[in-house]
Amino acid sequence: MPSRDDAKKAGRQALSGLKGSLAQRVAAMLQKDPELLSEMTELGLVRREWLDDPKAEQMSTAGPMEVAERWLERSVEQRPSLLGKLGLSAIQGLTSSSDDAQDDGMPSRLAVAFTDIEGFTAYTAREGDGAASQLLADHYRQTGPIVRSRGGHISKRLGDGLLLTFPSADAAVLACLEMVEAEPAPLRLRAGIHFGEVVVTDDEIVGHVVNVAARVAESAKGGEVLVTDDVRKAAGELQGVTFGRARGKSFKGIGDKILVSRATRATTEPT
Repeated sequence: MPSRDDAKKAGRQALSGLKGSLAQRVAAMLQKDPELLSEMTELGLVRREWLDDPKAEQMSTAGPMEVAERWLERSVEQRPSLLGKLGLSAIQGLTSSSDDAQDDGMPSRLAVAFTDIEGFTAYTAREGDGAASQLLADHYRQTGPIVRSRGGHISKRLGDGLLLTFPSADAAVLACLEMVEAEPAPLRLRAGIHFGEVVVTDDEIVGHVVNVAARVAESAKGGEVLVTDDVRKAAGELQGVTFGRARGKSFKGIGDKILVSRATRATTEPT
């Protein structure tokens, strides 16, 4: 006769199997509605990792406040007039944490990425401010969903560039590759990524990691995603992604040489 512990164990296994089967069915249903799935992923209600393995992965790790922040960012991108109506300070206040720890700066291990559009200044001079503003607006509408769907955050808009943070190196690499593929025609996007400890406050992300990421991005060419060796090690083996040979590069104000390699889709021959 089975013991009480055996019965409990069997019950837990049965419940786990039931939850796994239910998760697979829900994932399959969402896959049939790409528009709904895209929206839920962007808002953090569904993780991409969960879609790949519903039985093993957690469906969502985003808290209510993070979901609200993503929704507000998305709304402002889709309706820029909302920024004027609410005011930038109001939006920043709504999306900032009230935790006192953040005021003094909270250390976090993050992937930091910088992007910018190659040739944007020349394009503006040639095509005019109106065309340049439209190109930027279209670019933000494309990149915002990509960043959020990977759990990332747009920390700052720097003219035609972005300062982005991601919870993991692999999320940063995959997001930046997607953004480069959705580059703002007729121009090309470039990106640089570094990974490590930064200090996060309500409105700033500071530290050596941020400085290195900025320099790496500056050294990239249009259409390139360059990553440091720290990113490559932290990301590990990424399905569908190839890292080129690491090369030591010297950057102004950084000190020691930084190992940098190019991340590409696996179908693309790395250089």
